[in-house]
Parts: sequence; C-alpha cells; structure tokens
Amino acid sequence: MKIKLYLDFDGVILNTIDVTYEMFKKNNEYDDINEFYKNLDWDYVLSISTPINDSINAIHKLVKSGLYDVHILTHFNTEKEARSKKRFDKKELDNVKLITVIKGVNKCEVVDCENAVLVDDYMGNLVLWQANGGIPIKFSDKGKKYDIMSISNLTELIDRYDEICSLVETNNKKLVNSKK
Repeated sequence: MKIKLYLDFDGVILNTIDVTYEMFKKNNEYDDINEFYKNLDWDYVLSISTPINDSINAIHKLVKSGLYDVHILTHFNTEKEARSKKRFDKKELDNVKLITVIKGVNKCEVVDCENAVLVDDYMGNLVLWQANGGIPIKFSDKGKKYDIMSISNLTELIDRYDEICSLVETNNKKLVNSKK
C-alpha cells in the first residue's frame, strides 16, 4: 500500500525556526515577530539553515523507496517566503511536490488529510490533522516522548512502514464506522 505522506518544512526539513528566532532576537528593528517574518529575506534564511538529521537525503530515500507518495506541506507568511521555499524545493528535492498554505489556515483545508500521514513538529497542526481523519506523526529531534507516534529522523518512516500501515488501516476502519 502506497501511503500519502506530507512533510512539514520548517522544523522538520530545515532548522529555519531556530535560525529565524535567533535573527529576531538579534534584530532591534522589529518588536512584533509577525512583522519581522513579513520582512525576512527567505532566500538568505534558507541558505543559512541546515537540514535536520540529514533530512534532504532522507527525503530522497523516502521517494526512492516507493512506499510513500511524498509531498511537502508548509505554512508561509508571505508570497516571498513561498517563492523561496519553491525554489529550494526545485533545487534540492526535485521529486517532491511542495504545497504552500498561508499561515493561519488549517493544512486540511488545502489537502485531503483523510488517511494521509503528516509529519510535523508543531502539535497544533497534528491535533487538527487527526481531528480531520489524518494520521499524525510528531517530529522531534529532542528525543521527547509523545502520545502519538514520534520520530526524530525521516528515514524512520521507512523502518516503521508496517507500523504506519497498521495505523492507516485502523484509522480507515474508524472513519468507515463513523460514516455509518
């Protein structure tokens, strides 16, 4: 069974969150982080951000495995940010479709999350994903434990494929029963 897989970008693929928070702390020009994000040079941010746990190679392995229909599903603050992420995706991850979602919109409003897997570092996105019939997987490179499946490296999705298939099958049964 080929599983639809969505990977968050910031905090899962690249450490852009750490980089931008550090930039914000050093910048005295903006009091409001939202205003700061609106004015960021995202090409620069992406150029100084690093892959988390060899994520770029891990994504190539995921695509090559054929186990998943891999997409990147990322929030953005501005069109500049979305364009920068699309350029990065085209250059580094040419096999993966990047889907952008304006910040503040539920990712399930943009894609069909039913029985699809979302790997995200933000629990709020995962709660909404699960509430809309999806399979949430928490990404954490801090080694913390969660009530839902969690991973710290994207290659774990290959190693844990059978376990993820079971989650999808169980979820599908719940969805079918809830529609009766």
